[in-house]
Amino acid sequence: MSGNTSQLHVGDKTVDMAIKEGSVGPAVIDIAKLYAQTGMFTYDPGFTSTASCESQITYIDGDAGVLLYRGYPIEQLAEHGDFLETCYLLLYGELPTAAQKADFDYRITRHTMVHEQMARFFQGFRRDAHPMAVMVGSIGAMSAFYHDSTDISDPQQRMIASMRMIAKVPTLAAMAYKYTVGQPFVYPLNSLDYTSNFLRMCFAVPAEEYKVNPVLSRALDRIFILHADHEQNASTSTVRLAGSSGANPFACIAAGTACLWGPAHGGANEAALKMLEEIGTVENIPKYIAKAKDKNDPFRLMGFGHRVYKNYDPRAKIMQKTTHEVLNELG
Repeated sequence: MSGNTSQLHVGDKTVDMAIKEGSVGPAVIDIAKLYAQTGMFTYDPGFTSTASCESQITYIDGDAGVLLYRGYPIEQLAEHGDFLETCYLLLYGELPTAAQKADFDYRITRHTMVHEQMARFFQGFRRDAHPMAVMVGSIGAMSAFYHDSTDISDPQQRMIASMRMIAKVPTLAAMAYKYTVGQPFVYPLNSLDYTSNFLRMCFAVPAEEYKVNPVLSRALDRIFILHADHEQNASTSTVRLAGSSGANPFACIAAGTACLWGPAHGGANEAALKMLEEIGTVENIPKYIAKAKDKNDPFRLMGFGHRVYKNYDPRAKIMQKTTHEVLNELG
């Protein structure tokens, strides 16, 4: 390796490849012309040593337990900000001023309603349908309603589609939950903040007034912040792959939602709940720990850290504190 290039020797050929330095993290070797020059590909299942694109959004150092959004540590954002402020940061690259945040919050809040015909879509699902199946279908259906924000070559239309997605997905998720439990849909309320609105749409009923618990609302808001982005993960890569064909942005997000469903990705939460149900009681814990250690036993412990963090997931420390706040509140 010399200067800003590296040399690869393949048989009797020597290939010069550029080295690119990131603003943070390791340098990368540009292998875009490797096949043209050598007739060979690289082999890297899981992209464990491969960067698929340039990005200025999120940085992860799994060994050091670091997660940054636009250069800001996740701990600072979760402690001092809220989810919509984090959305603004990810979209625009910097934290909003007070005026910019007020305008952004206003625009998101005024787009939380979905077209009334969307409610009819849910009647086509079985009541016991998996919620992710419902979300894939309903998010994909948004592409049939919003034709004025599907030109991905137009930056303004891309931003409108992004804001619609942020605003309307909680409404769809709450509708999916309400449909499952056989309760009427609850419309969003503009006087509430983003997360409080979601809680109300999920758990309010027409028969009585619903008062949002601020401790629970803040806890859920932190969960949203911690999951707002996570570099080139499976669902992000899926959305980018679908989007590379020029597909409708809502359809691309539906594809990412389908990917998120899997137990090796977002579905790990569901897998952890199923594992806890299977374990059942405290007395069974030693038995299941032994099963997890047995390489011939298919049982696996779920929910004990993300594979990218070799030391400590910085999000776990935040959620540990938040969990205690919620448990104390609920007694």
